[in-house]
Amino acid sequence: MLLAMSPIVTPGIGLIFWTALIFILVLVLLTKFAWKPMLSALQSREESIQTALDTAKKAQEDIKKLQTQNDQMAKEALLEREKILKEARATAVKIVEDSQSRATAEYNKTLMSAKADIEREKEIALKEIRNQLAELSLNVAEKLVKKNLSSDSAQKALVSDYIKDLKLN
Repeated sequence: MLLAMSPIVTPGIGLIFWTALIFILVLVLLTKFAWKPMLSALQSREESIQTALDTAKKAQEDIKKLQTQNDQMAKEALLEREKILKEARATAVKIVEDSQSRATAEYNKTLMSAKADIEREKEIALKEIRNQLAELSLNVAEKLVKKNLSSDSAQKALVSDYIKDLKLN
């Protein structure tokens, strides 16, 4: 019901005065302490953005120059690569041929040395066999002489005993 009694709210003069005074005071304080720092911050920000844009533009130009230089260097590198590959192939063929000739010579030398070694070993083995055969013959003769063999059966028994001894050794 109270609301129905005064349909329009009218502010008082005191309220308007104090509101205007506080608004002006806030406006003066904001102008003095906030607007100047904000404007200087905006201005420095604008300058830094402009500097960054200038730097980016210069960087793009530098990148274009570098790309043309890289393209030229890539062409030169391809030519140099082809030249090096040709030289490497020629060198590889020469090395293979030299290696084959050295390997053949070494093979022949090793083969001759191996044949000579085999012949020496063969001679040594034959000498050793001859020596063992002579020793064996002497042992048989010694045993025959030691035993006074008067009959054929005693001689046969001696030979069979000696053969048994040989198989065991």
